[in-house]
Amino acid sequence: MLANSLIELDRAHLVHPFSCYRSHEETGVRVLKSAKGATVTDASGKTLLDGFAGLWCVNVGYGQESVVEAAAKQLRELPYATGYFGLGSEPAIRLAARLAELAPGDLNHVYFTLGGSDAIDSTIRFIRYYYHAKGMPQKDQFISVEHGYHGSSTAGSGLTAIPAFHAGFGVPYDWQHKIPSHYAYRNPVGSDPQAIIDASVAALRAKIAELGAGRVAAFYAEPIQGSGGVLVPPTGWLKALHAVCKEHDILFVADEVITAFGRTGPLFACEEDEVVPDFMTTAKGLTSGYVPMGAVFISDRVYNTIADGAGKAAVGHGYTYSAHPVSAAVGLECLRLYGDSLLENGRKAGKRLMEGLRSLADHPLVGDIRGRGMLAAIELVTDKERKTPLPAAADPGRRIFERAWANGLVVRAFNSGILGYAPPLCCTEDDIDGILERTRMTLDQTLEDKDVRASMKR
Repeated sequence: MLANSLIELDRAHLVHPFSCYRSHEETGVRVLKSAKGATVTDASGKTLLDGFAGLWCVNVGYGQESVVEAAAKQLRELPYATGYFGLGSEPAIRLAARLAELAPGDLNHVYFTLGGSDAIDSTIRFIRYYYHAKGMPQKDQFISVEHGYHGSSTAGSGLTAIPAFHAGFGVPYDWQHKIPSHYAYRNPVGSDPQAIIDASVAALRAKIAELGAGRVAAFYAEPIQGSGGVLVPPTGWLKALHAVCKEHDILFVADEVITAFGRTGPLFACEEDEVVPDFMTTAKGLTSGYVPMGAVFISDRVYNTIADGAGKAAVGHGYTYSAHPVSAAVGLECLRLYGDSLLENGRKAGKRLMEGLRSLADHPLVGDIRGRGMLAAIELVTDKERKTPLPAAADPGRRIFERAWANGLVVRAFNSGILGYAPPLCCTEDDIDGILERTRMTLDQTLEDKDVRASMKR
């Protein structure tokens, strides 16, 4: 009765993110009740392996008592402190200092947000302020990468280059531009790594020339494109694009909202690419989703230009919950857990995950397997030679998710027939093996889907 009541209340009142409202009203909500480690339990008592860590965010795993205690202790001592009026709290100050210590290069200044979307919006405001401070307000054009995701806020959704986030919203704006993705599996230049890098470099150079180097303010890129389908660039891609930006005095923004905090192996994916960006955005694993928080890392050069440009005036950008002490306390404890053992465990679990996924390459539906660390994807096709996507009639996003759920597994099922994985870093060998076993079951069931079979016969 309680579950049914919740379903009806949800149907009547709760607006869900990125959902078809009428379809959701029809099908109803799946209510999650509890979670521990890498598993979640729904209101009916069904236990599932969470192969997606909530929304790529519960990196430390569910039910970490030390994280819960850190939040509870801070709630008792100082539940809120504003960052306005020159005020602050010890956890926020210590978290900023620790993050600056751990970050690549001279990313020594940290502005806290509530999550990834407002972190991206903050970079847009800081970048515009930076160029005004330099006396170059004409540098107001922004470039990002097709298939990239940079949040769903008013401005960030335009930098996002996934059509579903544009439809009906009047974005992107005329100052937001795109270059093609590196998408190796479906790249027109083929799969050769250097050819892909060269094509992206040429595309960025061409876009800069089209807009005018004196107009381009910033370039945004994810080390791995997450919501675009877990698209992994060739080694050296990020470094090559970074070099082009430096050559043309264009600020480089590394969006690490998904990839940071051990998701790909190291604390920050930029470390693997030997890139020190001008800005770096993070969220998700920063607090592992236990409480909301994001962070914008700002280089010394950019920070000093903004500070000197403002002089004695206030820089007019702020959020009520920026540097929230409870979120900061949780962030500090998550960082401790990463350093103690979770990064190492995540690397081991990631290796097992990637090896296990690659063992599925012989499955009739598996066209591509890609990933790095605990961030991976399988792209399904009905014809491996032609790389034919699953037909729209098979409703891949919904049906595959439902099959996986019935098998006791949570994965990200994209409408394009891509299965995304981002398990908690705390996963045991049994957890990883369970994810792989239930994935194979889901693939076998999808192979029997009548619409999939019909497509394979053509």
